[in-house]
Amino acid sequence: MAKKKKPIRKCIVTGNTAEKKELTRVVRSPEGEVFVDPGGKRNGRGAYLTDSEECFLEAKRKDALSRHLNIKVTKEDYDRLLEERKKGINR
Repeated sequence: MAKKKKPIRKCIVTGNTAEKKELTRVVRSPEGEVFVDPGGKRNGRGAYLTDSEECFLEAKRKDALSRHLNIKVTKEDYDRLLEERKKGINR
């Protein structure tokens, strides 16, 4: 029986590829909300970040999520996403 291929995704900040479950998915919902998606299955446009505080801070500095999610992500949104990531780190 053939092994199932594991989904590979690319971090929008570092450009590194990794298995989907090793990255943090950030989603823009159809309503325009931006949030961390710990399960990786929510509806909406998603972007993947390496699961580290440094990567989130670099995304904030470069405003990478605004470009990839096609919506203006504020500094406050980045701070909230970092907190959501910290809470979800014990997945």
